[in-house]
Formats: sequence, C-alpha cells, structure tokens
Amino acid sequence: MRWQVEFQSNEVPAALRALSALLTCGAAPDEVVWTEGEPAQGDLLGEATAPAPPPEAVPLRALRRLPAGFVPLAETVAMHAHPDRFQRLHELAIDLANDPRRWRDALDPRRLALERMAREVRREIHKMHAFVRFRQIEEGDGEVRYVAWFEPVHHIVRAAAPFFAKRFAAMRWAILTPALCVHWNREGLEFTPGVDRAQAPPPDAGEALWLDYYRSIFNPSRVKTAAMLREMPRRYWRNLPETQAITGLLQDAPARSARMVAQASESQRRLPINVPALAARVPRTPQEQLDDLGRRARHCTDCPMASAATQTVWGEGPVGARLMIVGEQPGDQEDLAGRPFVGPAGALLRRAIAELGWPTDQLYLTNAVKHFHFLARGKRRLHKTPGQREAEACAQWLEAEIRLVAPQAILALGATAAASVLGRGVGVAQCLGAWWRRHDGVPVWVVHHPAAVLRRAESGAPPFEAWVEAMRPALQRNIA
Repeated sequence: MRWQVEFQSNEVPAALRALSALLTCGAAPDEVVWTEGEPAQGDLLGEATAPAPPPEAVPLRALRRLPAGFVPLAETVAMHAHPDRFQRLHELAIDLANDPRRWRDALDPRRLALERMAREVRREIHKMHAFVRFRQIEEGDGEVRYVAWFEPVHHIVRAAAPFFAKRFAAMRWAILTPALCVHWNREGLEFTPGVDRAQAPPPDAGEALWLDYYRSIFNPSRVKTAAMLREMPRRYWRNLPETQAITGLLQDAPARSARMVAQASESQRRLPINVPALAARVPRTPQEQLDDLGRRARHCTDCPMASAATQTVWGEGPVGARLMIVGEQPGDQEDLAGRPFVGPAGALLRRAIAELGWPTDQLYLTNAVKHFHFLARGKRRLHKTPGQREAEACAQWLEAEIRLVAPQAILALGATAAASVLGRGVGVAQCLGAWWRRHDGVPVWVVHHPAAVLRRAESGAPPFEAWVEAMRPALQRNIA
C-alpha cells in the first residue's frame, strides 16, 4: 500500500501529526511519499491567516510513546529544508518503536545525521535573530511600521517570530521572506504567504546613521576575516546595510592598525610614582611612606576591577624584609578581609612557611594585582586570571612597593607574579630552578602558585612536599 502525504513547508505541526498517524497505522517508510508544497505568494498587505497551533497542542500520541527527546528532535528537524527529513525521521521512529533502547546509542549514524540537521536549524534561527534589519515605513494613517526582508534557508519563520514579538512588543513590524511572512500588530502574530524580493522595503533615513556608527566602532586591529565569515556567511550580506562598508573597512584595516600603533607609541606612557622625591619633600620613615602608598592605592581606579572589588588588598610585612613573596591577585576571602593570603591558597602558603621554619617577621607578603578579578555566578564569585591591562595598571604600585620595602630577594608565585616582577612575560616552567635578576639587580626565585598546587591534577604543579622543597632556596640564600 502506498501512502501520499502532502504538507506545506512551514506547517511543522501538521507534518508531525501525519508522521504520528503513519506510525499508528504501521506504515513502512518505503511505502510513504512525502510531497512538500509552498503556499502561493502574496503581497505585503495581504489577508493574514491564523497562525497554526503550536506543536504541543497537536495530538502526537504515537510519537509521545517513543523515548524522551525524539519529539523535540523531530520538531526541530521538521523545519529543515532537506527533502528527505520526514523519511529519515520515520525510519528512526520505526526502529525506536520496535526497540526503544536504540535511543541510547548516541553514535547511531541516523541519529547523528538528524542531530546535525537540528543544529543547522537552530543556527539559522540564531542568524535570523541577529541579521534581521528593520526599515521604517510611513503608512497612510500616520502610523509607522517597521519592515524587514530576510531569506532563511530553512523553514524557521514561525520558530523565530516569538523572539521579535517579545523584543519589539511596542512596535508594529513585519518580516518578509520568500516562503512565509510574519506580522506583529502589538497584539499577536499573524502569518501570510511569502512575497517576492521586489516588495522588500527601501533604505530609510536611519540606515546612514547606522552605517556611520558601524564604521566608528569597527576595530581594525581585531579583524579576523575567516572568523567573521563563519559567523556572518556571505549569503546574508546583501540584506545587511553594514556590509556596504565592510569591504572598504577590511581593505583599510592594515593601514589603520599601523596608524593606531604609531599613535600609541608616541603617547605619553604612565609615569612611575616618584617615591624618592616624595620622601625628600616630606621627611618620613620608609614605613610611613609605605603606609601612605597603601592609602593612595585604595583610591586607584586605573583598571575595571577596582569598581567591582570590595577593596584594595595591600601587602603586609616590614620595610627591609629579607624576602618579598609576590602572588597573583587577591582571592574572594582576601577581597573581603583586605589582607593577602588568607584564603585556601594562602593557608597552604603559610603552612609551607611554617614547615620551612622561616621567620615571619622577615617576610613581606603582597600580590602583583591589588584587586580581586572575578566572574559572578549567582552568589558565587569565581576567580578569573587578570589580564595584561590589569597587571599594567597595578605595576606602578608593585614597583613602588618593591622600592620602599627594598627586599634582598623576591619569591614569585606563578606566571603572573613572575611577569610583573621581572617586567616581561615568562612561564613558570622556564624559570624553575634558577635565579633571575630584575632591572634593579634584586634576585628573583620562581615557584608555582599555591592555588596551582591545590588543583595540581589539572595544573601540572608538583605535590605539596616537592613544592615546599622548591621554595627552600629562596630563603636559604637570603635569611640567616
């Protein structure tokens, strides 16, 4: 027996209902002929048809009996433009009805092909959300309507439309496509047959303003043509006003980047804090100068972390300390307490100091970056490695701190601390087991950060005992 199923491309629920009926009747996939048709094209102001019921409102009893996850997959794949999509869904559905355990096979070639099609549909929905550009149209009744033209590859207009209804709820708008158009009248979505590209709206006055803004925010130093084409394929270009400027901007990018570098090199660099001049003007002890430096650092706003952090975390220890221990940045507990090395990593460091028998009154503890850099995840604040901008902003404070403390040696914990202390990018692995010299002659010994030791399974740091032994030379050379 042969089964003939006729459906319209944009009527996904009806097609899935037909698939459910075929499963109920026991029809085999090779007995079914799926005939896909397109609704007749209309015009911009044509009579609107009532929207089809959502998929969850359609009785899909036979499909619902299949393993969880198949129906959502089928609803997404049904929007794909591949002509054999329903036959493939039918074949997999028959196998799952006979043996539901097949759904556990995530490497089944048929399931992988359908999931690939589903990803393509979701990507097309995302591209429609990103690349629709509305143009303003004045209508005869004095109302303003915003109309856009888009050419989707897959049948995703119904699925993508609720996003625009929510985002532009106060506007009257329409999105025209070759297969199906969607209209929003501030009350509900209405769908009409597709229209020809000739009915696409012409450019409006706001387009020139948008192009000027796009040119002004274009950063030539960050141009990655391959990545841009992956995210914005050329097939979308003819419907995007900003693409009129892209070719010229890409051609001029190397010259603009060179000009930006030249201007940056000629600009005035950050002046270091002149500690000797300050001391000469106001005679004070080095400890008083260091305390004053810490008070000034509390008001620093040179990096974006300053406003997000609870407070500046300054160093602790005496002026003239034999050894300065420099970490990366304060953690969550240090940020709240205002003291360095009081969190889990700090507890591990203080335990190592106790096992080595180092006199704490001859140590100065501080961080290269003075504010906590984090990502907010609900009520949690997750550590985030500071970038070059943050390290450069705090470099003035660390250098002034080193000049005032005047340690005989520095122990750098981790790559960020080592780079800040030595003034150049270095890796922990290349620095281990050797003394390094700063520009002022102060020797530097580098070991892993205690946080890396705590999570050594993923960081590759040594175990605690080996890490403690790696620290020992830093003080054997400098502390009696």
